[in-house]
This record gives sequence, structure tokens and C-alpha cells, in this order.
Amino acid sequence: MENIKAVVSLGHEALGITTNEQMNATKVTAKALADLIEADYQLVITHSNGPQVSMIHKAMTELHRIYIDYTPAPMCVCNAMSQGYVGYDIQNTLKTELLSRGISTPVSTILTQVTVDPYDEAFYAPTKAIGRNMSKEDADTEIKKGNFVREEPGNGYRRIIAAPKPIDIVEIDAIRALVDAGQEVIACGGGGIPVIQQGHVLKGASAVIEKDAIAGKLASDLKSDRLIILTSVPYVYKNFETPDEEPITRMNLAQAKEYIDAGEFGETDMLPKIEAAIQFLGTNNEGSVLITSLGSVGDALKGKAGTLITCN
Repeated sequence: MENIKAVVSLGHEALGITTNEQMNATKVTAKALADLIEADYQLVITHSNGPQVSMIHKAMTELHRIYIDYTPAPMCVCNAMSQGYVGYDIQNTLKTELLSRGISTPVSTILTQVTVDPYDEAFYAPTKAIGRNMSKEDADTEIKKGNFVREEPGNGYRRIIAAPKPIDIVEIDAIRALVDAGQEVIACGGGGIPVIQQGHVLKGASAVIEKDAIAGKLASDLKSDRLIILTSVPYVYKNFETPDEEPITRMNLAQAKEYIDAGEFGETDMLPKIEAAIQFLGTNNEGSVLITSLGSVGDALKGKAGTLITCN
């Protein structure tokens, strides 16, 4: 049987928050990913990085506060750091799990840059909170630097940054070469490192990219058979968290758009996943999207869990 080529998007639940939590969480995540590989899937894995990049940003900022000669790390560098250490844990635990099952497939992590438009509207209205809680004095200092801050009642202030749409995955040819060589690949972690193209130079942007948006883009660029989005719930639901909550086991593109118009999906949780599904299926009429929880992967492979989205 020919491998099913799939992009898998991992949410926060798959990684934990602290370094120790992440190390333990990825061992569990590796088992679910290995189940997919044993079921004849070839994977390109992407992941969230919200808590991780925020932790790195806090650490580098505090280092500068204590040792003035150390400069704070720009967001693009924090993104790169998070890709490296999250990728390491996934790569390490997945390789270990595969070897324990007698599977010797190589697992590689690609440090990935993603171009964004400097005139993307997100840069003028940032929404993503990052880093430590600040005093009013520290917040004013950030504003003088040209950064955006937001007051969080009872907790002071936090810096907020933009989440622009991805344009191009810079290392897509390298990712494709590893896929063609039969490897399992970890790429575009945390949405990728956002960069702005200026002539021949790629300049890091003070931003983050939504991991669901890059997952859809990655699946489209690789002409994958399936996009798998692993989240905190086993299904997509209608009337979510109400007495009338109802799981959606299947939907087509037209129905997905109707549900969006009806306001069925939360703007910061399920909506980006459905939009990623629509983007991917718009480029691959024969493809499919599976949305389920990490713990439900086994049942989803048997058709007993998960929401399957197709063109028709």
C-alpha cells in the first residue's frame, strides 16, 4: 500500500508548557504519531509554540534587565529558538518510539522561515500577547520603542504582536526533498519564523504566524493527501459548550462555509482550523482534512472519532 502523505498540526496539548512538561508530553504525542506511521502515513509535522516562545521572550528580556550588556532577543530569534527545542523533543521522542516498534525511518527537523507581507493589516492591529506581565512604567517604555502593549486587568500590561498571513515557505524545497526521500519531517514549527523579503535579504519580523494557517499552506504546497489537525476536542461541534452541543462527524466545503457564516466556530480556537481546511481543500479536490484530539487518533483511524472534511 502506498503511503498516505499527511501534514499533522499539533496543538498546545501535545507539547505542554514548561520544558519538563514538554519532554513528557512529547512522549505521549510520539505514540499517536507512530500509530499514524504504522497505519501507512508519511508525516510532515508542524506545531504550536505559544507558551514556548513566550517563555523564551521572557527569559531573554529578564537577562537584559539583569545584565545590561545582553540585548533582548527579537521575536524572530525567539521563534527560531522555539522551533529548535520543540523540534528536538518531537524528533527525539518520535525516533525513540519508532525504533521501539522496529521502524527505522529517519526523522528530521527543518528550521523554517515563512515570508509575510509588511503591509499585512495584522501589523496595524496586533492581537497576540507575548512575554511577561509589565508595570505601567515598563509598558510606557515599550510604547516609546514603537511596540504595542495591552492592559490585562489585575495583571498589569503585556506586549502584543501581529499575526500576519503566511505567503511563502522559504525552505519548502528542502522539506519536499526530505519527504521524497521517505523521511518523517518536522517543519514550520510555531507557524514558521516570519520574515520580510527585502531584495535578496530576509529580515525577521516582529510577529507570529498562526500554526493552523501554516499547516494548511504546508499541506497545499506539498500536495498532501490529508491534513490532520490535532486539538483538545475529539470532534468539531455545532453549538459548542451549550446544552445543544452536537458533534459533526462529516462536512463538505459548502457546509463548512455555512457553519462559518452562522458563527458556529470560535474565532480564536476552531475557526482558524476550519479556514485552514478550506484553504487546503481549495487546492486539492481529492484531499481530506481530519480534526480530532490527540487521544482520539486511534479511534479516528477506525472512523470512530474525529470530523472528516472533504470537498463534496
